[in-house]
Parts: sequence; C-alpha cells; structure tokens
Amino acid sequence: MRTEPLTRANLNEPVTAHLRQDFTRLFLGQTAGEALAWLRAHPPQGRVIYFYVVDDDGRLCGVVPTRRLILAGPDTPLADVMVRRVVALPAEATVLDACEFFILHRLLAFPVLDSERRVLGTVDLDLYADELRDLSDAKEREELFQRVGLHMARGRQLSSWSAFRQRFPWLGCNLAAGIVAAFLTGVYEQELNRVVALAFFIPVVLNLAESVSSQSVSLALHALRGQAPTWGSMLRELRRELLTGVLLGAGGGAAVALAALVWRGHAALAVCLAAAITAGVAASAALGLAMPMLLRLLRLEPRVAAGPVALAGADIITILCYFSLARWLLG
Repeated sequence: MRTEPLTRANLNEPVTAHLRQDFTRLFLGQTAGEALAWLRAHPPQGRVIYFYVVDDDGRLCGVVPTRRLILAGPDTPLADVMVRRVVALPAEATVLDACEFFILHRLLAFPVLDSERRVLGTVDLDLYADELRDLSDAKEREELFQRVGLHMARGRQLSSWSAFRQRFPWLGCNLAAGIVAAFLTGVYEQELNRVVALAFFIPVVLNLAESVSSQSVSLALHALRGQAPTWGSMLRELRRELLTGVLLGAGGGAAVALAALVWRGHAALAVCLAAAITAGVAASAALGLAMPMLLRLLRLEPRVAAGPVALAGADIITILCYFSLARWLLG
C-alpha cells in the first residue's frame, strides 16, 4: 500500500505502476473441465476474482467469472462460458482513469491491455480503496470524488459553441447524403413515373436501414469502451453483424412486401421491396458496426463521428439497392 499523500501526480501517474501480476490466465482452446484441472495443478496466487481467457499469442479473448466456471459442464468449451466483451483499461490509462472505471462499471478488477490486446496485468478495487484510505480527512476524500467527477464530465459537457464546432462538420455527412439521395432519386425518375408506388415506400425503406445502422453503431461503441480493437476482431464482429443484418432485413422486408402486396396488388413491387430492404439493412448493419471500430483504429473519436457517417452511408446504399432492383424487376 502506498503511504504518500494524495497529490495531483498520484492520480495522473500511469496505472501500469500499480499492475498486479498474480491474475490467472486460461486458454481459449480449453474446456471448463480442462481449465479446472489446470487450475488445480497451478493454484492461483493472490485473490481470485476473474479468470482471463487468452489465445496462443496472449491476446485477451474474454473473461470467465468464477461462478460460471464452477457451474459449467466439464465438456463445455471456455468459448461458450466466457464473456467476450471485456471492459479493459488501455496501457496508457492513469490512476484517475481507473478510478472512473470503478465508479462507472462497478466491477472488482480490470485487465490492462497493450495496443495488441495482450494482458499486461490487472488492477483491482484495492487501487481505488487505497486512494481513499491514504486520505487523511473527509475534505481530501471529497476532493478525490470531485476530481473523478470532473474528469468524467469533461467528455460530456462542452460549451454550446464548442459542441457546435465539434458536431456540425459531421452533420455535413447527412447533408451530403441527402443531396446525393435526391440526385439518385432523379436518376431513377423514369422508374418512379412508371410505378408511382415506389415513392410511397421510400420512407420506410430508409427508416429500417437507418434504425439498424444506429443499433449497430451503439453496439460497437459499447464494445469499444475501454478496448482497443484489432483488424482481426473487427472482421470477426463484422461477419456476425452482417448475418444479423441479413436476418433483420429479411424479416422487415417480408413484412413490408406483404403490406405492399395486399395494398397495391403488385407482385413485382413486393419482391423489389423485400430484396431491397434485405440488402440495404444488411449493408447498413455492417457499416454501422464497422464505422466506430474503423475510426478507433485510425485514432479518431468514434462517438461523435460514427453515427452521422454510418447513417449517411446507409441512406446512399439503400437508395441504390432500392432503385437498382426496381429498374431490374420493374423495367
């Protein structure tokens, strides 16, 4: 335990100065039974809270709470037991960042990862408790809470002008997408004149794609909290989200196509809607997931930029799918 008083340097020092190396690694290819046998042969040191699952290169793949490991069947793969989305601290985090994580996430420990997602060590709740214990009176404790609160609020509260300057350029993506969508609609004016009902369904086609894209952006931002994505992890998540988008698009497209068939009695229009919504939603889901991860890999801020860029892309892709299929099916 540190005995020096709390100063600005203590909270701003690297969290790597407080790493614990007595955490327990498990390996991705193991079953629950093999993991328990390995733990018996290699008893964990220190206080066991979570078991971190790594691959052959030492990269973090997930975390297994003790209760899950004990209750799992012996033949159950660790991949089916572990929690894949692990809240982790980057190696460049400070003690202040760690205190914020303990307040926000209410977990007992966090792994600390390097840029390749290799586990450098862990910090547990003792770090936060030590900060409080080292303070001599209630006034200093209140100072710690205020500093952590200010640190958390800095990213959330900006002046109106600062917020405008940060957010408006990204809204230009939506403006540009709207203009491009209008231009594309004009390109397909002949199809609209031939089948006026195509125009009736433009709002619902775009709304479905935008909704799924927004969901995917939210999922990606949640997954990125405290994590550094890799190109490999992005591709794995992208494949899974693309399949989810196909299923969501097929379900939504079938419902809209059935409504169009009952309302307008136009079979080709119904097929066009079903196919366009499936393609547009699938592409929008993949784009919505990929955009925050891509921005983080490029060391850009994903929280402000990802939504507008993903929605703009979803609009353009969906309009192209819709009218291209209309030209092919209804021409």
